[in-house]
Amino acid sequence: MSEKKLTGEVYFPPKDVVKYANARCEKLYESASEDIEAFWASEAKNLFWHKKWSQVLDDSNKPFYKWFVGAKTNIAYNCLDVHCQTPRRNKLALIWEGEKGEFHSFSYFALHRETCKFANILKSLGVKKGDRVTLYMGRIPELVIGMLACARIGAIHSVVYGGFSVEALHERLEDSQSKVLIVADGAWQRGKIIELKNIADEALQRAATVESVLVVKRTGHQINMESGRDMWYHELMNLPIANNSDCLEVVDAEDPLFMLYTSGTTGKPKAILHTHGGYMVGTYTTLKYVFDIHEEDRYWCAADPGWITGHSYIVYGPLLNGATSFLYEGAPTYPYPHRWWQMIEKYGINILYTAPTAIRGLMRFGDAWPNRYDLSSLRLLGSVGEPINPEAWRWYYKVIGKEQCPIMDTWWQTETGMFMITPMPCTPLKPGSGTKPFPGIVADVVDEAGNSVKPNEEGYLVIKTPWPSMLRTIWNDPDRYVNQYWSKYPGMYMTGDSARKDEDGYFWIIGRVDDVIKVSGYRLGTAEIESALVSHPAVAEAAAIGLPHEVKGNAIYSYVILRSGYEKTDKLLEELRLHVGHEVGPIAKPEQVEVVDQLPKTRSGKIMRRVLKARALGQDPGNLSTLEE
Repeated sequence: MSEKKLTGEVYFPPKDVVKYANARCEKLYESASEDIEAFWASEAKNLFWHKKWSQVLDDSNKPFYKWFVGAKTNIAYNCLDVHCQTPRRNKLALIWEGEKGEFHSFSYFALHRETCKFANILKSLGVKKGDRVTLYMGRIPELVIGMLACARIGAIHSVVYGGFSVEALHERLEDSQSKVLIVADGAWQRGKIIELKNIADEALQRAATVESVLVVKRTGHQINMESGRDMWYHELMNLPIANNSDCLEVVDAEDPLFMLYTSGTTGKPKAILHTHGGYMVGTYTTLKYVFDIHEEDRYWCAADPGWITGHSYIVYGPLLNGATSFLYEGAPTYPYPHRWWQMIEKYGINILYTAPTAIRGLMRFGDAWPNRYDLSSLRLLGSVGEPINPEAWRWYYKVIGKEQCPIMDTWWQTETGMFMITPMPCTPLKPGSGTKPFPGIVADVVDEAGNSVKPNEEGYLVIKTPWPSMLRTIWNDPDRYVNQYWSKYPGMYMTGDSARKDEDGYFWIIGRVDDVIKVSGYRLGTAEIESALVSHPAVAEAAAIGLPHEVKGNAIYSYVILRSGYEKTDKLLEELRLHVGHEVGPIAKPEQVEVVDQLPKTRSGKIMRRVLKARALGQDPGNLSTLEE
């Protein structure tokens, strides 16, 4: 993209970082804008199809869109078999480090072998195409193998985050009507064992459809194994039946690949359904261009496979691109805040993709920890999960990237399956902005009536055209799918986020529509207030909520986690209130600032403001199944 005069604070990518010419970048936008369907079809041709499509997009039954109609494929075949037929078969596909320092790696050949063995085991247990299999583990290679094995035989996987409670697991097992549960005995987190098998045992007392439980030995502590139901993964993998001939199920492009549960601000979690063909094309294309994946790269998405970032950009996207991925089991600060930086140096990581909440958490410990390590292997950085406040963006850019690594600040959702608004390495960056829609995506910011708003005016973020990796429906609830995403503005996908677009066409995500506080008639985004608080040197993380106020309608209450070296004093709390007033405006000054040790977050790092609000009002916080811990 040409370096035209842009408004505001702009960072241009270092010339030596971008290995492909800016012209290629511009060409992508041009070809996509000329013919969106042709753009996606040209990317799809880079993948393997057992039978080609007869139609790229079928929009005859909106909003139930279909992509690559009539095509036959299998995403697991494209992730593994395709590479095993080339010299890439001996390339590392996955490098794993455990919290206690254990190390394991898999070549494409080895990952293919393990996946086929496990797929045969699942088939021997009666798992057929279309059956649901739930996986409940920590960040271990067997989770990746389990997902790929399900995909290989056409089963639908439902991954439940390994920090979820009994009720959350039971609810998902029941809703999905899963036939098999794959669970680890436990997971290591901050030196302690999370009792996954015990939690599963309790959930299974009420889960009538589960016939078999496969247990992966990770922690090795004592657990209960129920005879006739529970089986050890490692024992099954050594049986002759695991080595049967190829178990591939060729599926239709529109056959379901996985369901993944996500929560709204209220109501029970909903299962978002994704399919083989379109999801494959979307994740392959976006990762390839946004993170400029090269053959020699070592790529680390520091998310959890239990949420969509892990599905798309730990498992499927990297393997479709033949990349080498890194997976780490534990927490960023265990046993000390050097762990991530130590591993980047140790493994020569080139690309780091993580959440603002992790960046802010590490920033809290200062510059000395990362400065002890050689981070020069890094070429690109990424951000995902929520808007990144400019202060954290600058720290990430300067301290971690040494001002040489462009930050790919990506906006997307469980529902979208892939990056929607994102820079590419050639894009001039503005701290806190996701820049522009990915080629082939038409996004806009509209008012209540669905009309485009003026530059820098806040409105609803919508997507105006379908895209390949879009959700196809909500499992067993098509009416909710239509009502939630397509009813407010017919023909437009309603994201549920508020945003603004500046005079350069750059998008700024403000937050969920329900994360907007109206104070004395003014609409204030929680992200704005939180960014102001975090820009103060004493604050590591912040959350803002609106509480009813007799005069103002709503008053702002804020919660902060202090950086090390700062203590709570009345003087500091008043200083923080005044700081927000100075940064955002007097109307945004919080009524109260409360110091806390932690904030309630979802597994993807989003702050659950409704929980804070309910607690402040003495109300029931509702469904907490997506809470991190």
